[in-house]
Amino acid sequence: MSTKSSNSNLHRAAKVKNDEFYTRLVDIEKELKHYKDQFRGKVVYCNCDDPFESNFFKYFAGNFNALGLKRLIATSYKPSPIANTELVLQSSLLPGYEDKVVQKPSKPKGRPKVTANKFIINEVSDIDGDGAFDLRDIAEQLKANKNNEWAPLELEGDFRSEESIELLKQADIVVTNPPFSLFREYVKQLVEHKKKFLIIGSDNARKYQDIFKLVQENKLWPGYSRVNEFMQPDGTVKKFGNVGWFTNLDVSKRHELLTLYKKYSPDEFPKYDNYDAIEVSKVSDIPVDYKGVMGVPITFLDKYNPEQFEILGMSDNRDPNYEYRTKLYTQEDSPQYNDLNRGTVLKIKGELKSTYTRLLIKAKK
Repeated sequence: MSTKSSNSNLHRAAKVKNDEFYTRLVDIEKELKHYKDQFRGKVVYCNCDDPFESNFFKYFAGNFNALGLKRLIATSYKPSPIANTELVLQSSLLPGYEDKVVQKPSKPKGRPKVTANKFIINEVSDIDGDGAFDLRDIAEQLKANKNNEWAPLELEGDFRSEESIELLKQADIVVTNPPFSLFREYVKQLVEHKKKFLIIGSDNARKYQDIFKLVQENKLWPGYSRVNEFMQPDGTVKKFGNVGWFTNLDVSKRHELLTLYKKYSPDEFPKYDNYDAIEVSKVSDIPVDYKGVMGVPITFLDKYNPEQFEILGMSDNRDPNYEYRTKLYTQEDSPQYNDLNRGTVLKIKGELKSTYTRLLIKAKK
């Protein structure tokens, strides 16, 4: 599927507030392998993940001891429309369930009570004696009420509810795939409560003024990998080309210097006509010897080392120093006008062509 068509899936989802996207276990494992030492002794909270089917819960429960977690908390907003398709703890420990544990049955075989739920896991041990610490052991511990807890929530489980916030206060690190349509509000809550986090979101969020401010202040940055596929409640697999991880956990690539090799020349790096900065169309082309302000693609954030560069602003944000002026063309006018707000604008056969958003950066001495 092309990037254009895959990105349109996300636009449609935002338009209709369709936030039912379930993250694959393989994508969680691919990203989480980079942070294992940072989870030791921590309380992890997955507050947008129904414990009955969340692969986030499955990952942290299965790796509880390997990661050295202190506690795992997971809550749901409401019983999921795909209950029993990703992760099911079917047991007499929960009302309405049979006395067994089933993973990925061919047909749904039961539903929990119509409430939001929470799991609090304090211990995972090999109760069934098979040599592994897994979900079956957790189910048995829940049945025996040994150090772990399942309970319905009094409210709907919305992450903004007082009940959910009280659970958030207990957490050290929040890991989840929050609703795309509520991404701004979700991040704002995490920042207000000074929580570490590793969450999934659209690349477009980098352009939101409140999110970009956090990026600029080095309070949020990209993770390591991309998330290209999600499952929806009806079993449909949706592909995306602009979704990845956002975090404030330490990421090793933020300490790596971006290798630069090009030298500055006015012909190759023209200045904007409305801002004192040069246009750099590719991150790999950033000139090694230029000391002024540069406009670079937003993909620069994936290579950004705050010890090497400073982020001054973004073209779409209309910063106070930005002097916008329009320039109309006739057939005899100059064929090119470098406009920071629209990128490099070329007149081709009478039409103006523009590039994308630019970050304003400057090399540190």
